Amino acid sequence: MPVRRRTSDPVLVSAHRCGAGVDRHLENTRPALERALALDVDFVEFDVQRCADDTFVLYHDDEVDVGGRRTPLSDLTVARVEQLVGPLLRYEDVLAALAGTRRAHIDLKLTSPPPAYADPSGTHEVRAARRAVEVLGAENVIVTTLEDASVRAVRDWADGEGLDLLVGLSLGRSVKGLPVVRQLRTRWSELRPHLRLSGSRANLVVAKHTLARLGVAAYARRRGLPLLVWTVDTERSLRYWMRPGRAWLVTSNRPEVALRARARSAARMTP
Repeated sequence: MPVRRRTSDPVLVSAHRCGAGVDRHLENTRPALERALALDVDFVEFDVQRCADDTFVLYHDDEVDVGGRRTPLSDLTVARVEQLVGPLLRYEDVLAALAGTRRAHIDLKLTSPPPAYADPSGTHEVRAARRAVEVLGAENVIVTTLEDASVRAVRDWADGEGLDLLVGLSLGRSVKGLPVVRQLRTRWSELRPHLRLSGSRANLVVAKHTLARLGVAAYARRRGLPLLVWTVDTERSLRYWMRPGRAWLVTSNRPEVALRARARSAARMTP
């Protein structure tokens, strides 16, 4: 998968949460995936969690309610989680569905025990990335995560294997409920991301659209790094971000609108 370098190249489109759109109850489900595959999107984005029986599944939140108590998915088997929230789409099934059809935008919501990062190849993140590369090929996969250590683990493993795999550190995590000082530190580290990006060895800049406009997009351009902007949903914002040169990839809950915006931009550029 060549990284876009010419400013005239079209911006790529990723269908957020498997293409669920505004139907939140469909996110990361088979019906959403089938909807995304019916569109001419370049990537399908989905969230990956790990259950206690070592099964990777598609689910956004890292906890579920068990008798009024929030419990990590990593402490529950797949069977138990499904008793609580309903059927889950398995990671293996999604990779199989994407093979030969679309590229995978894998948003890892899982982490590994801290000692595991001493040997990246043994982390949960690398196991997930390795399997995606085996099924789809490194050129058809990008991996994103909010965690610096996870980015570094996957990058170190990919380099060791000689893989040209794009791995991005997501900037724009929720700070709701955090102490004010920590909120400010988090946002400052995202608006001035050089230390985190270089420390994690990210080779893909991933930013919430608000942060991208506040300087992260300019940073990516200066560094010659591809920029992934999430999650862009309004028609006005999509018209802005789908103009060639603004980003490399845009993730949207309204991929059909993003595709129309891209087509209009291309038509305006046609002599």
